[in-house]
Amino acid sequence: MSRVQFKPKLLKFGEKLQALRLESNLTLQQFAESLGYSAHGYISELESSKKTPTVEFVLSVSRVYNVSIDILLKDELELERNSK
Repeated sequence: MSRVQFKPKLLKFGEKLQALRLESNLTLQQFAESLGYSAHGYISELESSKKTPTVEFVLSVSRVYNVSIDILLKDELELERNSK
């Protein structure tokens, strides 16, 4: 019996990630460091939708930037942030 792999389409995740970063006035490197990464390459690939985020990464973004996982992952939900 073969297993069917399910790969979710996260078309807007990268856009939402970039919006969070820009709203916080952070460079890619600063954003990566705020999430515990020493380099920004992974973040850049996520923002450009070249990679799919890991569960751990999504949890980190959710906790650090106080955004629900549903909003981050569901394309039909928009990222609504308070203006500073």
